[in-house]
Amino acid sequence: MISVILPVLNEEKRLGQRLSELAALGPDIGEVLVVDGGSTDATVARAREYPEATVLSAPRGRASQMNAGAEAARGDVLLFLHADVALPPDALRHVRDALEDPRVVAGAFKTWTVNDTGRRSWLGPLLHLADLRSRYTRLPYGDQALFIRTEVFRRVGGFPAQPLMEDLELSRRLWREGRIRTVEACVTVSGRRFLARPVFYFLAVNGFPLLYRLGVSPATLLRVYTHVR
Repeated sequence: MISVILPVLNEEKRLGQRLSELAALGPDIGEVLVVDGGSTDATVARAREYPEATVLSAPRGRASQMNAGAEAARGDVLLFLHADVALPPDALRHVRDALEDPRVVAGAFKTWTVNDTGRRSWLGPLLHLADLRSRYTRLPYGDQALFIRTEVFRRVGGFPAQPLMEDLELSRRLWREGRIRTVEACVTVSGRRFLARPVFYFLAVNGFPLLYRLGVSPATLLRVYTHVR
């Protein structure tokens, strides 16, 4: 049984599409948990339109929200999905195939970033530069739709309570438990954040993880993040 956990904050425009896509994947998804971090728009109302979704609330922050969803989940596998990431139609087959190997404790998808804003941009050809990272990294990021055996997720303590790089740190901990497999399928990622602030996005996706691996603390990165943002 797979539990899909969606941390959301002011995602009324995208949430309905994500929930419709998940419903189309069929009964192999045991449950969908939408964890709101204090939205001020119609996100919660939109989630409640879907009887398949369980709506929860948690303190703002992806780590906090995803941990709350995981705590309430009943599935054997947890799949963490961002609101601007769409799973491929055969996503569940890839999850099952990856976890058939008992040495694999978690997995992730490759990314394919697209311009879904409805506006043309000269930055469009650069969107796929972000996808290169998902093809070579051993430490998957959150936008790769991480899926994890529930027992392992709980054993490593879930997402760490830190302001940034919580997905990278979790991936580090998971490698100590077993293998992480990147499957041969892509999730589709919205390029809206890159197109809105290309310099900031490039720094956040590429520069910050490098600094984190070099030992810079999440608190220091948060100060830089807040200043640049």
